[in-house]
Amino acid sequence: MTLPALFGWDGGWFGLVIGALVLGAVAGFLVTRWLMQKQLRDNPPVNENMIRAMFRSMGRKPSEAQIRAVMKSMQQESNSKKR
Repeated sequence: MTLPALFGWDGGWFGLVIGALVLGAVAGFLVTRWLMQKQLRDNPPVNENMIRAMFRSMGRKPSEAQIRAVMKSMQQESNSKKR
C-alpha cells in the first residue's frame, strides 16, 4: 500500500463521521429527555397545595387571595429569570 492510498478520499470516513454525529445527537436528546423527566418526578413544580402546606407549617391559615398572590409572584420571578 502506498501513502496516497492510505489518505485517499473514498467517502467512507465522511459517512462514518456523519453517522456518528447523528447517533450522538439522538442519544444526547434521549438521555437529556430522560434526565428531565426524572428531575420533574423527583422535584415536581410548586403548586397551590404545596403553598397551603407551607402556610400551615408556619401556623397560618391562608386565604385564596394569598395563595394566588404567592403563585403570581413565583411565576413573575421565574419569567424574569428566563429573560
